[in-house]
Amino acid sequence: MTEVGTARLRKEDARLLTGQTRWTDNIDATGMLHLAVLRSPMAHARIDRVDVSPALERPGVVAAFSGADLAEGMGSLPCAWPVTDDIVLPDHPPIATAEVRYAGDPVAVVVARDRYAAADALEAIEVDYAPLPPVLDLEAALEPEAPLVHSDKGTNRCYDWPLRTGEDFVGVRQRADVTLKRRYHQQRLIPNAMEPRAVVVTPIASSGEYTVYSSTQIPHILRVMLAVVTGVPEHKLRVVAPDVGGGFGSKLQVYGEEALTLAVARRLGRPVKWTESRSEGYLATHHGRGMIQDVEIAATRDGTLLGLKADLLVDMGAYLMLVTPGIPILGAFMYPGIYKMGSYELNVTGVFTTRTPTDAYRGAGRPEATYAIERIMDELAAELGLDPVELRRRNWIRHEEFPYTTIAGLTYDSGNYEAATDKALALFDYDKLRAEQADRNQRGDTVRLGIGVSTYTEMCGLAPSRVLRDLRYAAGGWEAASVRMLPTGKVEVVTGTSPHGQGHVTSWSQIAADVLGVPFDDVQVVHGDTKAAPQGMDTYGSRSLVVGGTAVHHAATKVVDKARKVAAHLLEASEQDLEFANGAFSVKGSPDARRTIQEIAFETFTSHDLPDGVEPSINAGHLTDPDNFSYPHGTHLCAVEVDTETGRTRIRSYVGVDDVGRVINPMIVEGQVHGGLAQGIAQALYEEAVYDDQGNLVSGTMADYLVPSAPDLPEFVTDRTETPATTNPLGVKGVGEAGTIASTPAVVGAVVDALRPLGVRDLRMPCTPERVWQALKEASA
Repeated sequence: MTEVGTARLRKEDARLLTGQTRWTDNIDATGMLHLAVLRSPMAHARIDRVDVSPALERPGVVAAFSGADLAEGMGSLPCAWPVTDDIVLPDHPPIATAEVRYAGDPVAVVVARDRYAAADALEAIEVDYAPLPPVLDLEAALEPEAPLVHSDKGTNRCYDWPLRTGEDFVGVRQRADVTLKRRYHQQRLIPNAMEPRAVVVTPIASSGEYTVYSSTQIPHILRVMLAVVTGVPEHKLRVVAPDVGGGFGSKLQVYGEEALTLAVARRLGRPVKWTESRSEGYLATHHGRGMIQDVEIAATRDGTLLGLKADLLVDMGAYLMLVTPGIPILGAFMYPGIYKMGSYELNVTGVFTTRTPTDAYRGAGRPEATYAIERIMDELAAELGLDPVELRRRNWIRHEEFPYTTIAGLTYDSGNYEAATDKALALFDYDKLRAEQADRNQRGDTVRLGIGVSTYTEMCGLAPSRVLRDLRYAAGGWEAASVRMLPTGKVEVVTGTSPHGQGHVTSWSQIAADVLGVPFDDVQVVHGDTKAAPQGMDTYGSRSLVVGGTAVHHAATKVVDKARKVAAHLLEASEQDLEFANGAFSVKGSPDARRTIQEIAFETFTSHDLPDGVEPSINAGHLTDPDNFSYPHGTHLCAVEVDTETGRTRIRSYVGVDDVGRVINPMIVEGQVHGGLAQGIAQALYEEAVYDDQGNLVSGTMADYLVPSAPDLPEFVTDRTETPATTNPLGVKGVGEAGTIASTPAVVGAVVDALRPLGVRDLRMPCTPERVWQALKEASA
């Protein structure tokens, strides 16, 4: 049986579901202490005094430190993506010393014998704050007399990043028959991984070494950055990502708490643990999105696109975290989507505010881009009196045109938008729903039917190191893997990617099993430990399969190539006369003369009869650095029913047809799509980080921040088309973010479509019942 393409149950699940697992917070050590963090209750203030001494009198407290106490030897938290030469890069201390710049900024820590004693002692710390004006409105923040988040920088403008290609947009606008301009708001979102963030640091006093356990997506990157921030030599640091319960980008980060826990463990010489509470995570874990998009589109009367212009104001929050400035740049190349046009202009302005910093959240810049182009395509269709699917057909890249270089400069290697759309329309029963919609509108039904369309593509496999260099990203995009054949014929795959729910262990086992011809259950995957897997660039940006899985494929292929030399010697044949199939080498024309790869592994272990000059190992490693991104695509359709009397929106049906290239495990792909859809729908209808006019987060708990559960979501109908990628030997494209990217404009587009006959042409996300009701009230007036 071929493993690739088989819906295998995940190897990881039995252990995870039965609790035989190891989350960071489960880790214990002799003499372990617990760290708690005191956080600023104010969005912006000067720190006049911090007195931690009263906390030392509390039961169980071992130590307490202010920011000033820990400042010595502590560097600034890193920003690895300074997107322009003149970007404003303020220092980002892991703990505030002179000024707090968002509600939740750390100001002191307590270390106690248990977490409850540590948390209780926080209230004894005395802090005097001198309030400073908050900075919350992105446009007002850029005014000359606006209060400053970082007074030493003289501005709240972080950077300006332009992209202009093709014909000048001013000329396009002048000769266009139709131009439309819309403003879209990408609300802030708060990641909600199942497992909170946690850190455990265990020191080895005799050698000055430290093991850092963290619920992180990036153990290898974290190791490098912790060495830079804390001054602990990199070779003295081991970072382990144990079982990690989700991340969605929120654990693609180097957090202050990781540096603080290491610094305190180093100072006290004892193991130290920190685990965030849910409400603490809402304040201190980075947020996603946060953007104003002014989008303008130009077209002819028949619907042919001429050009697109987008001006973005992007909320950086108070500091630049690991890749904060680069998030909108990731989306910058995707605003044209799947469409052909002759002009494209984008202007990105990053703005500092006194809110929690933003950074990567599932899709990272690409959901924002897809939302903008798909929503304004709906608006253009309405303006021209065209069906929104028909408008898209007139402008998308046809399957015979691939590979195609877009107006934004990306080369899409393969795709078939027609096939995915046709399949989605058939599954959705599009024409029947349009007929029902027309009937309801004619009858003046109080419950209106709306239909939303999203024909998307995205750039996956964040990797090409030379491209990242040109974008001023500080790291490379390669990935590492090695394959070890054990003497007993079993296989160890060592991967530099670090899973947190994606199913790497299962998929990597399938890839290796197919290449080597060994049983699926004979493959073990080692990951998430910088000692056991010393090389890697970790997991984010839908890169794991496209880059990491490709590295596994190449490493396994090298094992076969090395084994071929030994097999030829043992079978007394030339390498050219050997065939390899089903895990065995055989001589052409003499099928009885054969050796399995497991036998070759044992022969190399004994080394009794190896060819001269051949080392006693068939193990192999590979580092891969792709030449291009990969480009999954698809068509998602959503039908909603909107009660015009109450504003309540109900998703009646949802169809998504995705093309993610060759599928390794259909069950895992299905799960990834479902999870992505849940998060995209959540942005459309439910989730929003809300601040008051003083910069306090008022949606700071699960009681206030609406995360949808299973009963809030519809039954999904999902399917696939398949156009293999041409840029990697597996033909894969990536799927981790597709559902999130595609779904939000489909859902919001459906709500607007339902209300358009009543005079509503846009709604701010999330489309809550209150906002729908208010929009209808304003339209009727």
